[in-house]
Formats: sequence, C-alpha cells, structure tokens
Amino acid sequence: MIVLHQIDPIAVSLGPLQVHWYGLMYLLAFAAAWWLGRRRVAAGRLPGVDANAFSDLLFYAMLGVILGGRLGYVLFYGLGEALRDPLMVVRVWDGGMSFHGGLLGVLVAAWLWSRRQGLHFFDTMDFVAPLVPPGLGFGRLGNYIGGELWGKYTEAGWGVVFPAGLPERFRSLDPAALKAQFDAGALDAFARHPSQLYQAALEGAVMFAALWWFSSRPRPRYAVAGLFALLYGCFRFLVEFVRVPDAQLGYLAFGWLTMGQVLSLPLVALGLYLLWRSRGAPVLHPRPVQGEAR
Repeated sequence: MIVLHQIDPIAVSLGPLQVHWYGLMYLLAFAAAWWLGRRRVAAGRLPGVDANAFSDLLFYAMLGVILGGRLGYVLFYGLGEALRDPLMVVRVWDGGMSFHGGLLGVLVAAWLWSRRQGLHFFDTMDFVAPLVPPGLGFGRLGNYIGGELWGKYTEAGWGVVFPAGLPERFRSLDPAALKAQFDAGALDAFARHPSQLYQAALEGAVMFAALWWFSSRPRPRYAVAGLFALLYGCFRFLVEFVRVPDAQLGYLAFGWLTMGQVLSLPLVALGLYLLWRSRGAPVLHPRPVQGEAR
C-alpha cells in the first residue's frame, strides 16, 4: 500500500502562535520520562534518590538534550554552514537536532547530577536508560509528521510519498491537485521507505520493551546502559541503509556509509564493552521509597 503524506505539521494555531507537532513530541518525550522515572524512583531503582532529586535530574537532562542536540547537529552535520553563518547555531526553529549530540549532552548532565548526589555515574545511567526510548519514538513520529528525514525510494509496492521529496513539477501543485495525481497513480514511482517509522518502532517500542524488561530485575552495574548503547547503535546503523543521507554530507565512503552509521559504531563498541565489564560488577538492589507515588 502506498500512502500520500499530507499531514499538517502545525498541531494548533492560535492567531500568530503556532504549535508544531514536533514540539509536542518533545513534551510527550519528557512527560513519559517523568512518569516512568517516578515509577522507578518509587520502586527504589536508584537507592537514596527521591522524587525531588529525580526532578532535578530530569531538568538537567532536558537541558542536555536541547543544548547537546543542537550543538551536536552543528558539529556533525552543519559545521560548514555554521562557519559561514554563526547565527544558525541559535536558529533552532529552522530545525536540526542530533541524537548523538543530545546523548552527549545527557551524559554530561547525568555526570554533574551524579557528582552532586554522590552516586556512581553508571548507576545513574542504568537508571536513566529505560526512560529514553519512548522519547526517541516520539521524536521519530515528529519527524514523520513533519515530512522530514525520509527514506530511499522503494519498489516493494508499498511506501509513503512525501511531497517535499517530489520533482519540482509536482511540488508546485496545490494539495488537491497533488492528491488527484496520487489517485491516478502518477506518484507511485516516488514512494519512499518511511524510515522515521522504522526508527520509531525499533528505537522506541522495541528498545523500550527490551530495556524495561531487562531492568525489571536487579542487574550488575553497566549492564542496562550497555544494552541501551548496543541496541541503539545496531538499530540506527541498519535503518541508515534505507534512509536518505543528509544532503550537505551525502555518503562518506563506499557509496553507502553515512554520518549516522559512523556515529553509531562507537555506541555499538561501547555497548559491548559495558556488557563485558558488567560481569562481576556490583548489583544495585532496589530499596522502595515509602510514600512515593507509583
């Protein structure tokens, strides 16, 4: 089945104020992390930490995601543009966030918070890891709704036609005329892999199910964070094969290697290393917090 993408990226318009779906996805991501984190706090998954301390951690992480995500995008994908136009660094409304940059931002935030709390950094990361996948899933849904970061053409008889990815002769048509062309089958050859949905399923649903189940029992230090890094690195590396690379970079080598794959390989290596290191590492046993909301 081939679908024509005609979703309005603006969720709500109130006069000059426009709320985009992508922004709402960020709110849902942080809301999910807050709700799941409160449950893990109440279950004592990070002994000695209460709801107030967790709220501080979430605030630190929010700053890390936003600042790290933007700076990571500039460093990994838009450095040339930033050198020509330094103000693009702060023009976040033009788009451009990097998961790998956001991850580095969260790592720095968690390290600072852990020092303040007197906790081992990887105890914090093992606690945080299962809270992240829902946010990744929501983010990829936001990419899909916004019609960005689409996949390569597919000849499988199914896919999604993204208007912004069509030749100029079609992009100039109004929505009704474009729909008529689609109904006539004139756009079937331009159907693409909905790589955003692939990532939402793998990085969001599958990773969450795996990490939530894996962390439901006491695990040795490094294990949960290691599984997160390994799964994300593998899933991202695989989806990049059907995703169109960033136009300003293209393929880096071999006619298929993308920046997303280059940045994912260290995560795979880190995940394997942490899982190996978890052998014989101390196990943090839960101490449920009395009176905390579940």
